[in-house]
Amino acid sequence: MAYRKLCAEALGTAMLVFFGVGTATLSFGFKITGFSPSAGIIATALAFGLVLLVLVYTIGPISGCHVNPAVTIGFLFAKRISLTDAIGYWLAQIIGGIAGAAALFGIFSGTPGYSTSKIGLGADGYGTHSMVGLNAGGAFALEVILTFIFVLVILTVTRDSSNAAVAGLVIGLSLTMAHIIGIPLDGTSVNPARSLAPALFVRGYALSQLWVFIIAPLLGGIVASGVFHMFYVENKVDKNTQEISQIDLPN
Repeated sequence: MAYRKLCAEALGTAMLVFFGVGTATLSFGFKITGFSPSAGIIATALAFGLVLLVLVYTIGPISGCHVNPAVTIGFLFAKRISLTDAIGYWLAQIIGGIAGAAALFGIFSGTPGYSTSKIGLGADGYGTHSMVGLNAGGAFALEVILTFIFVLVILTVTRDSSNAAVAGLVIGLSLTMAHIIGIPLDGTSVNPARSLAPALFVRGYALSQLWVFIIAPLLGGIVASGVFHMFYVENKVDKNTQEISQIDLPN
């Protein structure tokens, strides 16, 4: 039933935001990892990667575990999901992401002195909101590249059912890898729902800079689908054509 897939996508995205963004807020807002940026980066990267790994095996059999509009658009352009289903997935992911961020905001509001202006909510950002001062153009390029790699990995590892046993591990590690390099630069999005949800609560700069973290990941997902098609779909067609030609050769 379609509603089971949508519920799975909403729940999965909520969990991704809750654990990933929650760890980012604890690490860099509350500074529970101390004043070591490296510790916060590793903790946050692992949180995102591990929760996605768990989700792949939990809801993957139900919805495919996209939990990310960029992944869904990659599957759409790769012709592995219909437009109707993609629209439903996007809505479910956005709702789930907001629910996860709302739960975090409610919990953190119960701590003394919490405010989104002082501690934040794990929102992505560039310029003065980047650890290294990365500008908008750099953040845009980074998000396209990281999302391209991430979505290409997902499209590739899920193309064959024989990879199901290791798919979650590979996908989770690829998201961890993206966050290790991306967090110091712009916080790492590679997921428009992940960026939109906390931005709605942080407001201010998070909303004004949000366009980068929506457009760039979606573009990266589209590029990934094109490269996937070139590497795998066209090669499969070429192989079939070659086999037919060999059969048709005269004796």
